[in-house]
Amino acid sequence: QVQLVQSGGGLVQAGDSLRLSCKASDGTFSRYTVAWFRQAPGQEREFVAAVKWNGIPFYADPVKGRVTISRDNAKKTVYMQMNDLNSEDTAVYYCAADQNIINSSIRMSRQYDYWGQGTQVTVSS
Repeated sequence: QVQLVQSGGGLVQAGDSLRLSCKASDGTFSRYTVAWFRQAPGQEREFVAAVKWNGIPFYADPVKGRVTISRDNAKKTVYMQMNDLNSEDTAVYYCAADQNIINSSIRMSRQYDYWGQGTQVTVSS
């Protein structure tokens, strides 16, 4: 059982940057694919970014070039740096983790069994 604890988030202005963190409790964290999803009010949860166990990143088209996902396995932590934020980035952000996720499924939230508590990101224009 993996527990994920998120930090970061908050209220920022358009154009600002923010870094979210997702720290795992499990020592085998280095084997997990970790992803970030977000959910805006009245909308479905959507994929933002993911990083595989080997460090290979995946990004959703709306955030490409503005978001960087990285991992520090020694710290059992995944980071998501978000730059040039805009109002459409306003949402609750969740990290998720699981093992053995194939590339074609990496954007599917149902593939992940372990979830963080969620953190609000609000971008004011």
